[in-house]
Amino acid sequence: MGKGEQTRQLIVDRALTMAQRIGLEQVTLGVLADELDLSKSGLFAHFKSKEQLQLEVVAEAVARFTSTVILPALKAPRGLPRVQQLFEGYLRWIDSASGSSAHTGGCILMAFSYEYDDRPGPVHDAIQKAMQDWLDCIARVAKTAVDAGELAAGLDVKQFAFEFDGLLMAFHHAFKLHRNPRAEPMARKALAHLLERSTPTR
Repeated sequence: MGKGEQTRQLIVDRALTMAQRIGLEQVTLGVLADELDLSKSGLFAHFKSKEQLQLEVVAEAVARFTSTVILPALKAPRGLPRVQQLFEGYLRWIDSASGSSAHTGGCILMAFSYEYDDRPGPVHDAIQKAMQDWLDCIARVAKTAVDAGELAAGLDVKQFAFEFDGLLMAFHHAFKLHRNPRAEPMARKALAHLLERSTPTR
């Protein structure tokens, strides 16, 4: 990686850290220049606009989510092991973002979705695509479990993905907002109920 690419990556990394703390919309080129002790003209050499920077920050967040949650799950055997690993990967994602003591951080993509759900434009569209890709991934993984006979034939995998994502959102809410020490066991119980409802009747 050349010096220019290293500087660009440093800028994106710092912008992502700031976005988790103050929101992506508040990460301007001026604020970021002060944070990194760089000139605004130096930042403009890498990013021609605030929107371009925001899009790269979203792309970086998606890449980190993919490497932490999705890729490890896809290495598991097809079927229920992959479903379970998506769940475990999401817990790792929240744990790695939040640290062991203070519940800071959390799912940056969820934070972005709240921030931009009513704000049209390219950044909104990039976040929407990322969240839709996540739902599609869950549905595809669930389909492998259906094909393996581990989930019920005819299961509505889009509905399954909706509920799977919903229980993870509930976990995030309980863990982050309520500081509920039972957030993880409650999420595991919710997953067990979802899988029980979705398995073939014997």
